[in-house]
Amino acid sequence: MSLRLKLYALGNRLTLKPLFARVTDPARDGARIDRLAALAGGYPPLSLHLPRPLGGRPGHWIAGPGTDATRVILYLHGGAYFAGSGITHGPMLARLSGYAGVPVFAQDYRLLQDAPFPAAHDDALAAWDDLIARGWSPDRIVLGGDSAGGGLMLALLATLCGRGTPPAGAFALSPWTDLSLSGDSIGKNARADAVLPAHRMKEAAAAYLDGASADDPRASPLFADFPNPPPVLLQVGSPEILEDDTYRMANRLRDAGGEVQVETWDGAPHGWHMGAAWVPEARAALRRVGAFVQTSFDSASR
Repeated sequence: MSLRLKLYALGNRLTLKPLFARVTDPARDGARIDRLAALAGGYPPLSLHLPRPLGGRPGHWIAGPGTDATRVILYLHGGAYFAGSGITHGPMLARLSGYAGVPVFAQDYRLLQDAPFPAAHDDALAAWDDLIARGWSPDRIVLGGDSAGGGLMLALLATLCGRGTPPAGAFALSPWTDLSLSGDSIGKNARADAVLPAHRMKEAAAAYLDGASADDPRASPLFADFPNPPPVLLQVGSPEILEDDTYRMANRLRDAGGEVQVETWDGAPHGWHMGAAWVPEARAALRRVGAFVQTSFDSASR
């Protein structure tokens, strides 16, 4: 555990966690969190970020140098469904693009203050359909996401598996997979988690669900079916309140016959990948994701 990772975790505990704990107005407070996320670091040299619509929503085409545009990562950002965008995650995704050797398409799906559940899932599905309409086949797309976006991505994956059109692979970074909040780690790691305030999670889930059931698989992919899933990589920090969301999700996918890799990064706070501009563990984790993406594409093309 590097000194930079320790400082990054401490910085999150002193800034981001109090912001999440004090949310009263999702639109206003989400914008504050987005501004704080912008301090994590800038784009690496020679990377590209172009605004491009995707699935009827604003989107972001993000690419490192020399990427293969015949393949793509469809990425869904985190932010507890009220914050985040392709802009906040752009620098991190540019590094991931360079490591994976393929561009990233990040969609700005509707946040809860704009339209509650199932709008985000509908937008994510529309983004996939748009990519297919533009000429990418399922075996040339890998899905990705972090936190709430990781859960949204896994819900999309379940929908695509049900259609019989799964992607080449999928990866999720500390995904929120259970909006019923039944995981033991939510209580066990409440004090230790440097980012997420456990006592506000129930409110956050209720705000997003807007009266829908927490076990709806489009909201909580932990309860979804995954017929014939592709390879999946899950990464989670420790201690995090969402650790059990990751481990139980892995078991769910394995029970469906999936090949699942789970990596636990001790000492890494929730969302540590966002610090890739200066945290070595963040870059190392993204390199692991990049290698997984390449392997997934290679396996799908055989």
